[in-house]
Amino acid sequence: MWKIIRIADFGKVITGNTPSSNNPEHFGDSYPFITPTDMRTGRIVHTERRISEEGHFKFRRQILPVRSVCFVCIGATIGKICLTTEKSLTNQQINSVVVDTVKHDPFFVFYLLSTYADKVKSIAGGAATPIVNKTSFANIEALVPPLPTQQKIAAILSAYDDLIENNLRRIQILEEMAQNLYREWFVKFRFPGHEQALFVDSPLGKIPEGWDVVNLGDHLIALESGKRPKGGAQNILNGIPSVGAENIFGIGRHRYQSEKFVSHDFFDAMRKGIVKNGDVALYKDGAYIGRSSYFRDAFPHTKFCVNEHVFLLRTTGKRVTQNVLYLWLQEPNTVSEIRANNANAAQPGINQSGVNGLKLIVPPIEILNYFDATVELHLATIISLAKKNEILRSTREMLLPKLISGEVDVSDLDITIPEEAVA
Repeated sequence: MWKIIRIADFGKVITGNTPSSNNPEHFGDSYPFITPTDMRTGRIVHTERRISEEGHFKFRRQILPVRSVCFVCIGATIGKICLTTEKSLTNQQINSVVVDTVKHDPFFVFYLLSTYADKVKSIAGGAATPIVNKTSFANIEALVPPLPTQQKIAAILSAYDDLIENNLRRIQILEEMAQNLYREWFVKFRFPGHEQALFVDSPLGKIPEGWDVVNLGDHLIALESGKRPKGGAQNILNGIPSVGAENIFGIGRHRYQSEKFVSHDFFDAMRKGIVKNGDVALYKDGAYIGRSSYFRDAFPHTKFCVNEHVFLLRTTGKRVTQNVLYLWLQEPNTVSEIRANNANAAQPGINQSGVNGLKLIVPPIEILNYFDATVELHLATIISLAKKNEILRSTREMLLPKLISGEVDVSDLDITIPEEAVA
């Protein structure tokens, strides 16, 4: 039978803490230090910083065990949530629930609280810095089923997340393979037949004979940015997606929940900035200058545009292909060159002239074509997996409220419960 309880009844509620910069010995590589910035969509969190054994001892009362549910309760990102996969410390913006696993399933609690963002924001009110303290968070009520039903609900939803996470791992491996292959051929010059290559001087140092240093602009057929309506695109809820900084961060990655839109009429009037299949996107100004993405194979959309902060790049395909262009833009040295192009400006950025003047090393046609065909399978598979993940996420998001509310009753279903759920 379902019953109403408080969040505090799920287990112990703990507010995090932040090690002082005056005590650098508290930081290290032993345990994750979780902040709202580290929390993305999904259960798993990857932290930029970690704490040391000394930090673990200092903050031992705030250390969270595995499968604790972390919920952001302060600031603009109230409602972000993750599940710990190892002993962790969070900062003070996060209240966490150490779930009593005798009575409740941690995965169920995670999925339940993932639907509570709006409820918690309403408690925080309209302050400049919204905040929900530990007591208010702990007293929020929830309707929950018995433990066996919790476990079944969690098992269904976890099956989707397990597939998503597995695909993300495959994407990461394929990305690394493609980038390493580029680096081997185009940076270290260990391409097939390199043993017989002669090296000659160039503006970028020694390069194999037959390779060339070129200006990027000489190999582009398009270099354009888009625009958004005066006042921005945030008030349009159902239009054409318009991509900006929030979605320029690599191949096969897209935060649909962060999308902004322009009207159909505005989109139809645009002459530049409309994305074509295979376009490489470069973030051209502001804090994210130098980041790039690769829009291809109808991902993330078949019809969308970019705003005025993004360049779209299309090559001739003769000495520079879109695959090579994207991988070259991902190289740290390329990113540094782009950022140095206007490093002293109050608003860092690179203009069309700066992009056109960027120099890169290109191989002979036969080597280019061989590389392009070799790396194409990796990049195409990344996009295929990203599309599958979006279908999985959409299905999970559709099921989540129905399962959590009991609208879809699973109590009598024969569902195998994962071992970790009953451990």
